[in-house]
Parts: sequence; structure tokens; C-alpha cells
Amino acid sequence: MSVSSDSAKPAQLNATKNAATQPADSVAKSNSMPYLNHFASDVANSWLLPDGVVDVLFEDAHKQEVLRYQLTQQLITHGYQLVNPPMIEFTESLLSDASEDLKRQTFKIIDQLTGRLMGLRADITPQILRIDAHHGGTGIARYCYAGDVIHTLPSGLFGSRTPLQLGAEIFGCADLAADIELIDVLFGMVNTLDMSAALHIDLGHVAIFKRLAEMAALSDSDAEQLMHLYANKNLPELKRVCQALPMGDDFYALARFGHDIDNLLTKLSTAAQQDEQISTAIDELQRLKTHLKTQWQCPVSVDVTELSGYHYHTGIVFNGYINSETQPLVRGGRFDGMQSGGHLSVSQPREATGFSMDVSRLLAHTQLEVPSIVLIDYQAATQASPEQRQTLLQQATSLREQGYRVTMPLNAEDRPDGVTHRLGFADNQWQLQTISLN
Repeated sequence: MSVSSDSAKPAQLNATKNAATQPADSVAKSNSMPYLNHFASDVANSWLLPDGVVDVLFEDAHKQEVLRYQLTQQLITHGYQLVNPPMIEFTESLLSDASEDLKRQTFKIIDQLTGRLMGLRADITPQILRIDAHHGGTGIARYCYAGDVIHTLPSGLFGSRTPLQLGAEIFGCADLAADIELIDVLFGMVNTLDMSAALHIDLGHVAIFKRLAEMAALSDSDAEQLMHLYANKNLPELKRVCQALPMGDDFYALARFGHDIDNLLTKLSTAAQQDEQISTAIDELQRLKTHLKTQWQCPVSVDVTELSGYHYHTGIVFNGYINSETQPLVRGGRFDGMQSGGHLSVSQPREATGFSMDVSRLLAHTQLEVPSIVLIDYQAATQASPEQRQTLLQQATSLREQGYRVTMPLNAEDRPDGVTHRLGFADNQWQLQTISLN
């Protein structure tokens, strides 16, 4: 966790108290060289990282890179095309259809070449929309990606502002089969990892609330108020507000019975029960829940009032949680591709579905194999003949190809941590010896 500048205050207070108790001559000496104090303070402050920004070091950095490679390879083998969009884009394309939340999360900068406003991406999905509009054609297209994103604010109490986002998208298929494929790919990826915890899926469907809002001719302000009450699980206030709304009993029923997908339809009004869009949405939730339970034996919950992506998503939505963490590891759902009549002249909207995750969040829940670390005997290497040294280099290369980490020491004190093997010279040959850790 990064260190806030406020953490320097106790040290500064202690320094002031200490100075007050020092002899006068020592205080005078310190005051005679104030530039040294300022220099030390400047160096300390220059090493601070912003809140929500951390270094990923050593084994964690190695683990993160291995995870990125393994997961993207899994997606590629399932037919997803790897893309790597740029970190910066003009805001006209990066934020053309973005939600207000995404706009707030995006850093803006001025392009020194053109004077136009650019954004540092806070989400890669909008870039995939642009790529599909250019290269996706009219058929089904699959994309995958892995890259850093930058947020103006952390998500959650200890959330990162620099996640490593990995995801997959399917464009051009409106059928539930696309959502099921993505779920299967996601669990196929997770099951290849040595995970210390199981994934719990929470399902939702924004089309149910959207259709009810259309049928009730709900105003935008009323819809926003309901979504706020849903998010806060404030049932007493929700009941009071719904009494003054058309079809208010249906909006209240979503909160009361939205977790019981098998019986939700029976709790709605006759008009809502007979609506094809609502019944189709509930059927899709039931089918996806059944698939998760039978195919992956996965804990599943349902919440049709999960509307955090209401202005972006169009249908099925899902969040994947690990253990009791409050922030989801995986977010996914249905959305629309580029709209017709836009600056890219797309002929018609594109049905799409996808998911994304922060790979860095997996570091605490996965383990790599314990590395085999080989140290070459420094004295034997320095005393080796040219022929012996050539053989040594060949053997070191062979060990590295087998996955060993081989260090050629620069001096007698050069020794990495965690050495498990020693490559020494004995009986006129280089021999690999295991070092006992006991």
C-alpha cells in the first residue's frame, strides 16, 4: 500500500520536539546548514507514490507476467484475436459513448502536436468498440486484450488506480450462446490456475428494469432515484417512493423478489408478466444460472437490481467475486457496439458481450511453482580453462531452457536469495548439486 504524505507529519512533529530539547550549539549547527535538511526532505517526498499506485516487485512481478501470458494464451486458443490498443487516444473516440463514471475516471491531457484533448484510457472496452467498427465486419468477431489502464480515483477503499486489465469480447451475436461461451472461457481460464479460492458469480439483467421503466414512462430523475435506492438496499424508502410511481409495485417487487429468479415473474403485475422482453430476460437468467451450476458447480446468486452499468449495459450482466471481497474480480455483460450515424459511419448497432478482470487482483490467490535457482561456483568459473568455460556456458544455457534461473556471479559475494542448486566443477566436468534448505 502506498504511503500518504500525511504519514510524514508524525516524523516532522518528533523532529520538532527533538530540536527543542537539543543543546543550543547543536541547534545552531543544524541551522547553519538548512540545505541539508531540505535536501533530505525533498528526497523522501520524491520517493512517495500516489495513493492507489504501487510497485509490483520481484516474485509478484514475475507472477503477474506469467498470469498475463497464460490467460491471453487461453483466450487465443479459444479463437479470440489478441489486440493491443494504445494508452492514449483523442477523447472524441475514447469517450464518445462513455458513461459519466468512465469520464470521471479518465485523465485528460493536451496533445502537444495538435492542441486537441486526449485521454489516458481508464477502460479498454471502448477501444475494442472502435477496433470492431473498423475491422469487425458484419459477422461474429472475437477479441481479447491485456494492458494497463489508469484511473483518476481508486475503486473501493484500497482499490488500485493502475490495474492490469485483461478481457474478452464477442461482437455480432445477440444469442445467449455468446454469453455462455464467455462464461465457459472464463471458468476454463480460472481452472488452469492454482487458485486458493473459488469464484462466486452474481447475475443480473438490466433489460428487466429498462423495460419496466419504458412501460411506466418513468422520467430519468425517477429512474436515477430508484437505482440509488436499489444500490443502498433501502427497502422502506423504496416502498414509500414506489407508492407514488406508475407500476410502483413492480419496481418494489424487483428489490423484494429479485433474488428469487424462479418466482420473480409471478410477483410482477399482469402487464409485466405478459411482456415478452421481461419474460425473455428472466428466462435467460434462469438458463445461465442453471448452466453455471451444472457445468461448473459454481455458487450463483441473482440480483436484478444490480444496475451499476445501467447506462452502458443492455442485457445480462455478471460479477465474479473471490471469497468475501467487496470488489468483484471479474465484470461482464451485454452492451451495444458503435451506433449508426456516428463519425465512423457504422451501418447499424452491433450486439456485443464481454468481460474484464484486473490480473493484479489474482496475485494474492495464486501460486507459482517454487523456482529452481542455480548459482555457478565463482571460484571454479574464474579458474576454468577456455574450453571448460565454453562448456559451462552451454550447460547454463541448457538449464535456463529447462526453466532454471542461473546466475553467473560477478564476484565471490554475488549470491541471489533462495539458491536451491550449485553448478560446480568436479571430476573434470560441471555438475549440478542440490543445496539442502534445512
